[in-house]
Amino acid sequence: MKTDLTDTTSSKINKALVLGRRAIGTPAVGMVLTLVIVTDEENAYDALRAANDASREHPSRTLVVIKRAARSPRDRAKARLDAEVRLGADASTGETVVLRLYGEVVDHAQSVVLPLLLPDAPVVVWWPVNSPADPANDPLGALAQRRVTDTYAAEQPIHELNGRAQTYTPGDTDLAWSRITPWRSMLAAALDQVVCEVTSAEVEGEEFNPSVELLAMWLADRLKVPVRRSTSAGPGLTSVRMESTCGPIVLDRPDGSLATLSIQGQPDRAVALKRRETSDLIAEELRRLDPDDTYASALRYGVDRLDEASAVTAPDPVEEAPVAAAPAADPAPSSTKKSAARKAAAK
Repeated sequence: MKTDLTDTTSSKINKALVLGRRAIGTPAVGMVLTLVIVTDEENAYDALRAANDASREHPSRTLVVIKRAARSPRDRAKARLDAEVRLGADASTGETVVLRLYGEVVDHAQSVVLPLLLPDAPVVVWWPVNSPADPANDPLGALAQRRVTDTYAAEQPIHELNGRAQTYTPGDTDLAWSRITPWRSMLAAALDQVVCEVTSAEVEGEEFNPSVELLAMWLADRLKVPVRRSTSAGPGLTSVRMESTCGPIVLDRPDGSLATLSIQGQPDRAVALKRRETSDLIAEELRRLDPDDTYASALRYGVDRLDEASAVTAPDPVEEAPVAAAPAADPAPSSTKKSAARKAAAK
């Protein structure tokens, strides 16, 4: 069931939700949270489809906030709110309200969203693209217990990671972190199978992929060892290699679907490590609404610190050059000593 409201208010939207539930015969509200999606018109469809798929596991009221750009000064001065209310089969297992904001109301989206939040239910805000520099201090982010961003969608993902570390507030999370959950689980399980000490590690993946950086920072933070990153053609993360006192431990996934776990002294094992859809990532984030301390610790480790650790462990060819040239330099000191001996004899 769909209801279109033009030039409306939050009060009228709430009334449309109540009338719609009665019309389809489900007057009770059985949703567990409110999911607010802040996006643009171009990415709204994909984000809403992912949210609808995730709502099968987490029935929720989904509010899609689309800030429309006005074409003329007159349109920018005129505030208007259009809404599309979806219930029943059109909204999966929850309720969906698509909000299109025009004019001055664009700068006051929180005043539109606040009356539509489910009472006594947690709030999650998700920015699929164009996330704010400080999500916790954003007017919409301040309403939420959980704030979800995606640095993979940023123009400069690595720079974005540094910014996230500086502005981190408990409740912040990133889909780039959710993407490496299976990798972290598999690597932790592999280390549980051996009794040895990891001395170094290497993470291989696509260039400018924030998941590669986050996995490397997580390993460096947890294992307290130098971690080097290398570039591959992808897709996404392709390999992790850990050097240990028991031999190398390698988790390799060249095709983005099936991985191979190799441990010294054990037969190789095939592991399902498929790249997950956005709906799976959102569903994972909605399972826990408490602060993710592990993510915070890995994020605060810092990309710069990771670079410094790699530079310290890398061999320096400049220092090796004089050692190779040392034998050729022997004749000069020898001839100098002979010359000094002749002068002393002459005296």
